Amino acid sequence: MAHVVLLDPAAPERLDRIRPFLPQGWVLTAAASRDPKDQLAALQGASFAISGDMPVTDQMFATRGLRAVHKWGVGYDGIDLDAARRHGVRVLRTTGSNAVAVAETTLGLILAVNRNIVRGHVGILNGGWPKGQVGPTSTTLSGRTVGIVGMGYIGKALARLLRGFGCPVLYTKRTPLPQPEEADLNACFAPLDDLLAASDVVTLNCDLNDSTRDLIDARRLALMKPDAILVNAARGGVLVEGDLADAIRQGRLRGAGIDVFSVEPITPDNPLLGLDRVVLTPHLGALDAAGFAPTIMRMMENLLAVHQGIPPRDIDVLV
Repeated sequence: MAHVVLLDPAAPERLDRIRPFLPQGWVLTAAASRDPKDQLAALQGASFAISGDMPVTDQMFATRGLRAVHKWGVGYDGIDLDAARRHGVRVLRTTGSNAVAVAETTLGLILAVNRNIVRGHVGILNGGWPKGQVGPTSTTLSGRTVGIVGMGYIGKALARLLRGFGCPVLYTKRTPLPQPEEADLNACFAPLDDLLAASDVVTLNCDLNDSTRDLIDARRLALMKPDAILVNAARGGVLVEGDLADAIRQGRLRGAGIDVFSVEPITPDNPLLGLDRVVLTPHLGALDAAGFAPTIMRMMENLLAVHQGIPPRDIDVLV
């Protein structure tokens, strides 16, 4: 028997959806709230924890009996990996599991901003007919140059989707892809500053780490074309939100689509709120109803391996 705790507060109905995938005899509970005290209380007696959006801190990793923390998804910036190593707790994730969902969300945000879909929708809801207002900033994606910052599973999935639009793709990452893979994706490596200057659309699809934190700031936004758009489906910390808001207000950028924020849930003082050329979504990029069962099964397979003292799948191991 093992006790698994879901760190993200969840309704009983959600827990009931997960329980059929538990190994026989295992127990599932959830934290009462996001408050650190409730997070620590929830971990008492637990062998395993699952985190969607909740940070996992040094104090949490120190919980007696905790053997592994599994990220529900890919991004691990909120998980203290150094603390995990100190306390001997395994950390795992579902590498690549949400790549297509995030890529499609990225593409959806590009189209929503380019075609002014949300502005049109809101205008009609408010009793107007804003066809003339949105016309000057409505444009197509087909044939436009798209710059992808981060060419991992998500970036590659996006590049494949963009084939149907005939978009030349530039990308940047630490190590360029092999030439045959570049050819397959119709993608060319470019240093970040060159990518920003040449792209009609820039998408952020990279990890958040020390090298990418505040990567897109006022200096780099100033390199972009004034009629370009920016989409962030990576992590909020990759982008300096106030700098983006300034660029939009001053007409130095045509628009943006943002799915992730520096503070989540978004706070009322976020500088991107109220900008009509910015489409905001509540970190829904990785959500995929069809992927729910396969993801749960994969996490339970990894946790069961730890429980049995055998190696979990290599691709999912962080610590």
